[in-house]
Amino acid sequence: MAVEKKLMSKKKPTFPINEMLGKYLLKYNRTIKIPIFYDDLLRFQGSITVYDKSDDDTLWIRTYYSEFDRQEIDKSLKKIYTMLHSDGNDATIPFLNVDAIDYCTFGNSKPFRIKIRNILNDNYTYFYVKKADASRVYGLELEHILSPHNMNFLVYKDTLIEEHIAGIPGDDFINDFLPKCTEAEKSQIAKEFVKFKERCLVRLLGDMRSYNYVIIPTHDFDQIIYKIRAIDFDQQSFEGNLKVYNLQFMKENFKIVEMVSKKLDNNSILQYKVEERSFMAKRIIAAPRRAARLIKCMKQDTISFPDNVQLLKKHLIKYVGDVKFKDCENMGEVLETILDFVKRNYLDISNKELF
Repeated sequence: MAVEKKLMSKKKPTFPINEMLGKYLLKYNRTIKIPIFYDDLLRFQGSITVYDKSDDDTLWIRTYYSEFDRQEIDKSLKKIYTMLHSDGNDATIPFLNVDAIDYCTFGNSKPFRIKIRNILNDNYTYFYVKKADASRVYGLELEHILSPHNMNFLVYKDTLIEEHIAGIPGDDFINDFLPKCTEAEKSQIAKEFVKFKERCLVRLLGDMRSYNYVIIPTHDFDQIIYKIRAIDFDQQSFEGNLKVYNLQFMKENFKIVEMVSKKLDNNSILQYKVEERSFMAKRIIAAPRRAARLIKCMKQDTISFPDNVQLLKKHLIKYVGDVKFKDCENMGEVLETILDFVKRNYLDISNKELF
């Protein structure tokens, strides 16, 4: 952990959701009254360790509750499932079963992972119950606005419900699947990694170590297409060290970073960076009001420490060469300046191409 100790500051606190952000979430249907809170799930009376197929500790524990609590909790979790994935209708609840309630002992958010199974066909899925944190909510919304992926989550008071993002954990993929990939597949993964790295850097999503993102293989008619998605949004616009937002400085990513340097030349890397920035600019232009409202909330919020803001401003001025960062007073203003820079450069390129 030597590399991370130099990059990452001490444990990030949980930042409450203020009134302005709450109104934003209400406007965009991100909030709904749910029948159970995060703290209710902490009342478990026992647990056992969850192991993976290789009998390694997953850092999750399977929780057990008293019979009375379990009945109420199961009913509430089924209801939440219908709210998250459907219209909240109770008609499907009799066909659902809560197979497991797991608790993660690792990381900042200490989430609960809920496994819901349809008893008619044995199909199952997961969702997560977490302590609501403004940083994480901003991260989820920015992912929804700026990335190719839609995010499905709900917030009610101090509880956050997140949809499960399916995929192969990055650390498992790098160790078990990457060595078996063809050279063409490695080139395609390298391209996606560059784009993913650029997207995280531009929107200030930090701590993307390999276990905080998943790699998703999709079978096309003549090849396998790989996509990379973030699954942890806890470190949105918090750290002051710019390297925390750059995946290549995380030691868990060194193998895939080394592969990128072998498979792509500098011109290709620059091309993919420009493509990703252009895509993000298009997303901002396509949903200008939503993006502006979210940034306005961030500018009126506190999601980091003053020292972190000052340090990040210095790093960005050196990295981007834009002195406008000097006038930023908080992380919302810093992110707004970055996105304005990206949008401005995209529009300049577009105008040149038109003529």
